[in-house]
Amino acid sequence: MKHLSFPRGLTRQDLIDWYHAGRARSREVFAIPAREMYFERPILLRNPIVFYEGHLPAFAVNTLIKLALRKPGINDDYEVLFARGIDPDSVDAAKSPTDVWPSRDAVREYGVVADAMIEDALRDATIEDENVPALRKAEAAIGILEHEQMHQETLMYMFHELPYEKKVPRAPLNSSAPASTAAPRDSDSVKIPAGRATLGGASDEFGWDNEFPAHVVDVDAFEIDRYNVTNGEYMRFVVETGAPAPHFWLQRDGEWYWRGMFGLTPLPLEAPVYVTYDEANAYAKWRGGRIPSEAEYHRAAFGSPDGNERQFPWGDEPPDGSRGNFDFTNWDPVPVGSYPSGASAFGVHDLVGNGWEWTSTIFDGFEGFEPMASYPVYSNDFFDGQHYVMKGASPATSKELVRRSFRNWFRPNYPYVYATFRCAS
Repeated sequence: MKHLSFPRGLTRQDLIDWYHAGRARSREVFAIPAREMYFERPILLRNPIVFYEGHLPAFAVNTLIKLALRKPGINDDYEVLFARGIDPDSVDAAKSPTDVWPSRDAVREYGVVADAMIEDALRDATIEDENVPALRKAEAAIGILEHEQMHQETLMYMFHELPYEKKVPRAPLNSSAPASTAAPRDSDSVKIPAGRATLGGASDEFGWDNEFPAHVVDVDAFEIDRYNVTNGEYMRFVVETGAPAPHFWLQRDGEWYWRGMFGLTPLPLEAPVYVTYDEANAYAKWRGGRIPSEAEYHRAAFGSPDGNERQFPWGDEPPDGSRGNFDFTNWDPVPVGSYPSGASAFGVHDLVGNGWEWTSTIFDGFEGFEPMASYPVYSNDFFDGQHYVMKGASPATSKELVRRSFRNWFRPNYPYVYATFRCAS
């Protein structure tokens, strides 16, 4: 079993430890909303909170136990009810899968039984078998672990929308990461010479289907912002054009505030602005630039003047708290340039962490794309021309998801995601 986060190889005990850590973090995440919000929908385009607490264990059972190992599940009704989330294009199109949800105790009791079943499978079952498509490269086993981490982030988007009095404040979930200090701001843009960029991941390591196959792209010379566009820079755009303020801003008594996870703060002018793709694109055009493509992001992030490519912007060392604002080190973004040791070989900052980066690339499969056997609809359903690729990571992205080939995607008008941008020309 191979995974970029485990360069020495991935053992069964690693999988079990990873599973336990993921479930423990999910419990901390679900402790944030007040109990009375359990059946509410903080984002009307998504299911209520109860769905997601049932979805995580049900997905693991459906994927690893029932599909890959072809064994019976626990509760067929739950494993249908909690099978998949929704991604409607409007509130009117959002439909709940049921009018009556199970109780919180019932959902959690199901989760306890599922946890024991999954742990037994990770310890004793045949979880890697090249003759079984869903078990190749331990696809199903690793997939359920990363799936849980992805949902921890999307839950943060939901819980961000809860009224402050309906949340239980707490410290960041990963407070042990090294502190950082902002670097002095130097030139605003960087010239990236023409060169090649490798998109996609290594075929012998775990990745989601849209990460394959790896291929090389020729990228023309371009110029790109050294830092993400800040709240202060975007404010000028709002003032001069009359554009609406971003979703995470709030104006009160003539003053602008940041709607943080657990409270309002004066708008941090040096922090990256979080916007939709449509807002980012409008700003870029106003400034005489454009949003970089996925290939340009790769070239700026992982390329180098000598023509070699890095595993991460900073080199080949694994991600840690000194490289960027990810893995729940902070609830909210920090000033741009706060992690100078995470800069790329070209001197571009914050390419991983502090907010996903919008690209101008429509989400689609690479040439030769094949749906993954353990989750065939993971990407396919979103190859609709209505989602844009995002790269990098946000404060709520787990470190195991930080890899060069990882691709995120959202609709261009979705305002809740922790997504920022920079301009290219």
